[in-house]
Amino acid sequence: MEQYKQDFIHFMVQCDVLRFGDFTLKSGRKSPFFMNAGLYVTGSQLTALGEFYAQAIHREFGDDFDVLFGPAYKGIPLSVATVIAYSRLYGRDIRYCSNRKEAKDHGDAGILLGSPLHDGDRVMMIEDVTTSGKSIAETVPILRAQADVKIAGLMVSLNRMEQGLSGTGKSALDEIHDRYGFSARSIVTMQEVVEALWNREVDGRVVIDDDMKKALDAYYAQYGVRSV
Repeated sequence: MEQYKQDFIHFMVQCDVLRFGDFTLKSGRKSPFFMNAGLYVTGSQLTALGEFYAQAIHREFGDDFDVLFGPAYKGIPLSVATVIAYSRLYGRDIRYCSNRKEAKDHGDAGILLGSPLHDGDRVMMIEDVTTSGKSIAETVPILRAQADVKIAGLMVSLNRMEQGLSGTGKSALDEIHDRYGFSARSIVTMQEVVEALWNREVDGRVVIDDDMKKALDAYYAQYGVRSV
């Protein structure tokens, strides 16, 4: 596993963004883990987060895109932090763009924040995590209604490695590729998280012990596209 992935996994735990326990997801599934990117709240955390995203995008997709789009609301700080990091790490001055939940009818009117979209723009999308793909189904039409853009890909921080909603047994990220034609990647997968954390300490505590590993195995036996 690449060092930046190991560092990112530890970073999520240290920021209390990745938690293990008993959670109910929006989909109704009972999950032994939960990720909440809204808990990245300090300048140093957002600086590091942007660097992790920038490294992953650069590695997985290269630099051939013009705009980084983060859907409201959590995608807004993600996109801003990442374009700042991209400029610093790779010398590319990428524009950021996000959407509003409701269109504004005065000042910088419209549905978008940040850069406007233009015909021919190559847009990279960024999100925290995608469980079912529902948010992408809402976001893609917004992008395509603004201009004749090409979506270059989607980067999320964590691939939960769960079945999507189509009933085909494919993951949500694979379903996104099949439906929209662009690749969806992640900084890390849950398989990598388990590999990095099972019976290993982070700041003096073990967050995936044998009991939690059994709970994860049971969850993935029911909902997973492969075991962790």
